[in-house]
Amino acid sequence: MARMRISRTGICSKHGFTLLELIVVLFIISLVAAVVLPSFAGFGDSKLKSEAREIASILRYMNDSAVSRKETFLIKFNLDEGTVYWMGPDGGKTRSFNDITGVTLQSKGKVSEGEITLFFGPFGIQENLSVHMSKGDKEMTVTLNHLSGRVKIKDEG
Repeated sequence: MARMRISRTGICSKHGFTLLELIVVLFIISLVAAVVLPSFAGFGDSKLKSEAREIASILRYMNDSAVSRKETFLIKFNLDEGTVYWMGPDGGKTRSFNDITGVTLQSKGKVSEGEITLFFGPFGIQENLSVHMSKGDKEMTVTLNHLSGRVKIKDEG
């Protein structure tokens, strides 16, 4: 005759899961959800943040390259087309940025249309520069300080 296994408690464990196993699985699922779901909270804003970081990276690269190589490089913002062109040590590159709304310079104030060309010389850029970006009700500003060469990203809403 076939024998059936019986646990220490005397309960047959032929089919199904114990309550403890179900609780452990639910705990693991809730733990994973608690870690993963917050990363999706600002998913719509991530493109704006990504573009702001890329603008900051380009400004930092241009300023640092000009100072370290003692050469002059340029960056051109075409606000009508939403493109940025820069000519650095690696040659010229163009990138589209759909969320740029304007550029602020000390000498010209805020410019929201047209084209702005800036030069990074052996001492860096000659004036403070702010690049304004927005998507929906979210706004960000990337600022380059001409004295320190430091680039900051400010989340404004």
